[in-house]
Amino acid sequence: MNHDAFDFTGKVALVTGGRSGMGQAAAVAFARNGAKVVVNGRTGADETLLRIRELGGEATFVRGDVASPEDVQNLVRTVVDTYGRLDIAFNNAGVVPATAPLTEQSIEEFDRVIGADLRGVYLCMQAEIPAMLASGGGSIINNGSVVSLVADPGMAPYVAAKHGVAGLTKAAALEYAKQGIRINAIAPAFVATEMTQFWLDDPEMAEVVKSFNAQGRVATPDEITGLVMLLASDMGSFMTGGIYPLDAGQTAH
Repeated sequence: MNHDAFDFTGKVALVTGGRSGMGQAAAVAFARNGAKVVVNGRTGADETLLRIRELGGEATFVRGDVASPEDVQNLVRTVVDTYGRLDIAFNNAGVVPATAPLTEQSIEEFDRVIGADLRGVYLCMQAEIPAMLASGGGSIINNGSVVSLVADPGMAPYVAAKHGVAGLTKAAALEYAKQGIRINAIAPAFVATEMTQFWLDDPEMAEVVKSFNAQGRVATPDEITGLVMLLASDMGSFMTGGIYPLDAGQTAH
């Protein structure tokens, strides 16, 4: 075991949805701790790449949609072609849901959320696992949600997708544990990001989401990063198949 807690020197990390928010925070943290980083997004990740390069790190951007099998295969192929291996994957890309009762949710909205938040994780793991097996093992961290563990009203497709992420994580972890691949999921509560800002801009909604947890506040992306680093590192060598909440006590009551 490497006892330098988060030393990723010589490792290659892939972060999907790395343009901003939790993906950007994780990508920068991987680079700060020595990893070469491949950042994925649908539109670009210039700020993320700039922050990494300002640290003296090395990063590559690959455009693509995680709901597309062709894009995902191209993404992982580019990682291996560029750096020769894949050691760590943070499957973070996703979309935020529309809020409405189940009977008012459209099929199109259901397909949109399932496509990005569940199908995307499935496709990424399908491509990442063979690459990690070729590299001798690795760690996959899927970004679930607190609603991987509980449910909130008004977002049934999102709850279904994130529960699915928990199930995929557990099943894959059991399948590949003896082959040197650890697979876990994080389950953050509400995190202040570019995607969620429209909720926080509504004073009434902001108070509602803060009231869900014992600290009465929302998280920052950097507060999620520590657990991602732990799960990716040798310090998490006995951790696989887990769904780990970062929720300031939301699921404790």
